[in-house]
Amino acid sequence: MLLALVTPGTLTAQSDWDDPFPPHRIADNLYYVGSKGLATYLVTTAKGHILINSSFERTVPIIRTNVESLGFQFTDIKILLTSHAHSDHASGHALVKELTGARVEVMEGDAKVIATGGKEQYLYNDEWKPCIVDRVLKDGDIVTLGEARLTARLTPGHTRGCTTWLMQATDGGKSWNVVIVGSPNVNPGYALITNRDYPEIANDYSKTFGLLKSFPCDIFLGAHGSYYGMEAKYSRLQRDPKTNPFVDPKGYRAYVDDRAQAFRETVRKQQ
Repeated sequence: MLLALVTPGTLTAQSDWDDPFPPHRIADNLYYVGSKGLATYLVTTAKGHILINSSFERTVPIIRTNVESLGFQFTDIKILLTSHAHSDHASGHALVKELTGARVEVMEGDAKVIATGGKEQYLYNDEWKPCIVDRVLKDGDIVTLGEARLTARLTPGHTRGCTTWLMQATDGGKSWNVVIVGSPNVNPGYALITNRDYPEIANDYSKTFGLLKSFPCDIFLGAHGSYYGMEAKYSRLQRDPKTNPFVDPKGYRAYVDDRAQAFRETVRKQQ
């Protein structure tokens, strides 16, 4: 379930992070446009579009190709968001902003990391191109564009500003609660008991699991497709387009419970 091979100070890419993957509709005005291993979401509106996660600078062309193959203009992206400020989700921000002119909105705790190009992040020292942050978000802030309305919830631990995005989406004439999980994973090398760089990390994780368990969820998504079984669900969608495999409240609850248990086990081992 841990989505990175980590050595001290670096994030090392998994083999599928740079692999293209077919873009696909999740619900009305909500699409997957990321690579096979790195999730990026497009929220479309009549006033332009919102992109969640830029991934690496080198994978921005995959995102652009996917957006355009769905029939949308990449340059119509007006707002750029992120799940959390690690290089595999945010180091392409400067390039996307350059290509689209999008406003970059980032949760407090991660805003300085993106603005400085990877500096001031816990544990890792990988750096990337700095990106101007146009709006610093606080927990509960609303991001709006056209008819789209996304709620930013601070779910820290994985990073100080790790963000879970909540929104409503329609599909089949019904309204669904969408949860795009930032990340509740405890990466290898994370110190939970004695941590001079991030002393509140364990408390942050505990708060995050309480929040994640409280969110009503119908459509379960996340910063990596593997969080919610994206490849298997996409295959199901191809076999039976009349169903929506992304509606998975049980899968969401099981995922959160599993990650909470993994967190508690890591705490136990480090005590």
